[in-house]
Amino acid sequence: MIRTANPALNSKSFGGFARGARAAFGGESRGELMTISGTVNKTGILLALLIAAAVVPWRQFFEARDPAAVSGWMMLGVVGGLVTALVTVFKKSWAPITAPLYAICEGLALGGISAMFELRFPGIVFQAMALTVGTLFVLLALYKTRVIRATENFKIGVFAATGAIALVYLLTFVLQLFGVPVAFMHSSGWLGIGISLVVVVVAALNLVLDFDLVEQGANQGAPKYMEWYGAFGLMVTLVWLYLEILRLLSKLNQRRD
Repeated sequence: MIRTANPALNSKSFGGFARGARAAFGGESRGELMTISGTVNKTGILLALLIAAAVVPWRQFFEARDPAAVSGWMMLGVVGGLVTALVTVFKKSWAPITAPLYAICEGLALGGISAMFELRFPGIVFQAMALTVGTLFVLLALYKTRVIRATENFKIGVFAATGAIALVYLLTFVLQLFGVPVAFMHSSGWLGIGISLVVVVVAALNLVLDFDLVEQGANQGAPKYMEWYGAFGLMVTLVWLYLEILRLLSKLNQRRD
């Protein structure tokens, strides 16, 4: 059964915890189990760590005005983020340690990337951050009020769209390795903007599936460390959403130049 396109939060992420939920009613402390509020708090902690880490390359870039000044931080962030993400996915019980490390690594990468966009288009980073946070809260409100429901058809649609985007990105990367340009993916024309807009919408809809998985984990009595894992899964989607919004805004700004 398809649950979410997010590799961190899939149909098996919170499986097998029904026994823990029953044990809670048999005498186990409910405080030792995953809760939605606990996941929200830990998501806030991860966001704070990401922002704090992003300040380091951000400041260095604007002091030097040279991408080389932050290339090391960005490489560390990209590689470290990938490694810690893979470790977290395959070793969920380590999430209380690996999820904060992932947030710090992503902060180092995003700090450098954001600084470069900001130098080219002043004010774009604040706009991207505001739109990302705004999208998060709007979709959370729509999910809580059941205006948007994570039905099986909804999940299948988002999963298929996300998979298609991943395949297109992979194909684009391979073609570029062989010197074949794929200009429309990065152009500021209406086709490029349209593609970015579709990707932003799909990334945003993945948040709904993430909310659903976190809620299921809490209802199934997942262990306490899964709060960190749920927060990590949400961070993966938020980072993707922020980057895609940043790309979309940059294309719109290029049309004004």
